[in-house]
Amino acid sequence: MADEKSYGWAGKILRVDLTTGSITTEPTDPYKGYIGGMGLANKIIYDEVPVGTDPFAPESEIVFAVGPLTASGVPLAGRTTVSFLATYTTDNLVVDAHTGGMLGAKLKFAGYDGLVLQGSSDTPVYLNINDDQVAIKDAGFVWGLGTRETAEVLNRLEGASACVASIGKAGESLLPYACLINSRNHSAGAGLGAIMGSKKLKAIVVEGSGSVNVADPQAVAELSDYMLREIVGSNNNHVVPSTQQEWAEYFDPGSRWTSQKGLTWGLAEGGAIETGEPKPGDINTVGYRCMKSFKDEGPEAEKYTIKMNGCHSCPIHCHSDMRVPANRENAGYEITGNTCVPNFPFTAYMIKMLGDKTTIEAGTEAALLMDQAIGTTVDDLGLWCNYGQLYRDIAHCIVTDTFKEVLPEDEYRQFDWDALANGEPKVMVQILRHIAANDNEMSFLGYGPIVWTQRWNDAEWFDTTESCLINYRGWPVHHAHESQAQVGCLPNMLFNRDPMIHSHENLHNCGLPVELKREIAAELWGGEDALDADKNYTPMNDHKANYAWWSVVTDVLHDSLTVCNWVWPMTMSPTSARDYRGDLDLEAKFYTAVTGEDVTTDELYKRAAKIMTLQRAATVRGMRDEAGTIGCTDCRNVHDVMTSWPYDKDPDIPAFTEGTDKMDRADFQTGLTMLYEKFGWDPVLGCPTAECLDYYDMPDVKADLAKRGLLPDVGNKAQVEAAQAEGAQPETAASPMPAADRDLARNPAGKAAGKANAA
Repeated sequence: MADEKSYGWAGKILRVDLTTGSITTEPTDPYKGYIGGMGLANKIIYDEVPVGTDPFAPESEIVFAVGPLTASGVPLAGRTTVSFLATYTTDNLVVDAHTGGMLGAKLKFAGYDGLVLQGSSDTPVYLNINDDQVAIKDAGFVWGLGTRETAEVLNRLEGASACVASIGKAGESLLPYACLINSRNHSAGAGLGAIMGSKKLKAIVVEGSGSVNVADPQAVAELSDYMLREIVGSNNNHVVPSTQQEWAEYFDPGSRWTSQKGLTWGLAEGGAIETGEPKPGDINTVGYRCMKSFKDEGPEAEKYTIKMNGCHSCPIHCHSDMRVPANRENAGYEITGNTCVPNFPFTAYMIKMLGDKTTIEAGTEAALLMDQAIGTTVDDLGLWCNYGQLYRDIAHCIVTDTFKEVLPEDEYRQFDWDALANGEPKVMVQILRHIAANDNEMSFLGYGPIVWTQRWNDAEWFDTTESCLINYRGWPVHHAHESQAQVGCLPNMLFNRDPMIHSHENLHNCGLPVELKREIAAELWGGEDALDADKNYTPMNDHKANYAWWSVVTDVLHDSLTVCNWVWPMTMSPTSARDYRGDLDLEAKFYTAVTGEDVTTDELYKRAAKIMTLQRAATVRGMRDEAGTIGCTDCRNVHDVMTSWPYDKDPDIPAFTEGTDKMDRADFQTGLTMLYEKFGWDPVLGCPTAECLDYYDMPDVKADLAKRGLLPDVGNKAQVEAAQAEGAQPETAASPMPAADRDLARNPAGKAAGKANAA
């Protein structure tokens, strides 16, 4: 239950040790300077997990955390941030996974701002949380089941209204690309499922009967009405419809505001429901604006669509609920649908690459059936795709005959490649289940491109445009150079996985004319030159640096408050009477109304920049230098290194020429310097300085980095030397086994002859 003296926060963090069975609680107060969500979770990881820890070791921790706005009545505040050590990127540094569904709200209603999981069980277990009744229970009877069946069994046992978050077979087999699934199709990726599998934790079941105390409920209600009537758009905060409509001054065929006359939820209970032409100002029709099934799959999806669904407190509802009878035979379940990548994996990531290796065309019935079979399968397996990278890698290996070269002959012959080329979904389902098993050569695709390209002698894949890999440390583009040039590329370097930042992307694709977007950019970041037209880019400038910094900081803020960055921030509005301006003070207004703390937008941005700096500090102390020593301050040359293809694409067109989105090497380095300076980091190295840690009030982090000799400040040299003289030494990895060897040890096929082994 919520602490009555705490507004917004529940006031407690739940800690569970799976080795000893200890279950305790501790106060949230020490972490409130880091807001909640990402900030709270990253601080616990920083303070408690030793540098160099193997993600699969018992000492590795998982921290689930929500923020003060979650379950408070604020719209789009149903997210959960989960922090842990990456399983698939270089150096296994801290990453964050983000999930919607009902998990965060249930955790808050049960009375907790966070859940810390440590240790590991000897046998399969699940964690059952029902308010202050918390128990570790045997999960042997659900071990081996998919996420859907696991949820069904545990809901029948623990209560139909509980939220079940579980791993599937990919997590049980410790595949690095394993995720957690809650509420049927809401995932938390980046290897979380594999770490849960290493701890033998099959599921977390959460039920809460409490509520969240709010300082000013009337203000929350009024702000919510104002936001829904005047400010919010559709999914990704697109603020114009996709078709010309009488009420709308503008329209954009690419918009996710897809509602229109004649477009229906064809299988809605009681008969088809028309999405119609919902206008700004009508709160009761906001949920019809986005028909994501139609947006993702085209007109073929209409006859299969039951409704749009969404996360706790979401008025937008971007998740597709569909009934596809053929999917039962193809993938085991009729009910299917998702949002983003799992809704269009074959259409968006494979068809173009496969070329004449497939007969399927986008927008057809065959494409929909393939997409939904894949989406259903990966959700049930708890198999993550690294923002589409798994599908690109599969397509690449088919087209280049890599599978034929590296797989043992009997493994290669398990699959009917001709049937796949002719559009048979069952073959893709078979491939995905095979990868998830983690006991064969093909499974190395599920270790990420760092492992499989080395093992199969295909390192050049990183530097091809088709790969979309943006950083040599193992992650692909996520709204990078194609979305506002340097403004998109720079955030793609800062984290330890794809950044999942939509703040700049939402404005980029909101549907408003570029001239109007530039006016907004001038008001927010100092000049119209902060924003470029598509494929008509200009060199880096200070206004772009402001825009990029803001994009990172608002994303971190949202992941800490925990609200949905797929729709927040409210940069623009669908309301012509507002001249399409949004309200970027809404986060601060809601924060004040919920918590009772009078805070400004600038103060929240500073706290978010502090959280980003904390993760940067964790990166610095865990990153290896070229000699392999843990602890490295040179983020620019070791971490923030973009692959070559964004610079080398369109070889006959110079950068900053209309018609290309290619980047310029020297200009990008200028961009890094400018962004580092916005955060107060060292402008050469890109790491936190003593001065910036003082500014963000992080004395403990400053002392830790100083002791390790990881503060670059010249003026701080004496302090660094003094700390080192006290006996601080470079740390070595917790496991003596090199990462590549650990990967091989986890897959029984590790000794199988691949291209690299035979070379």
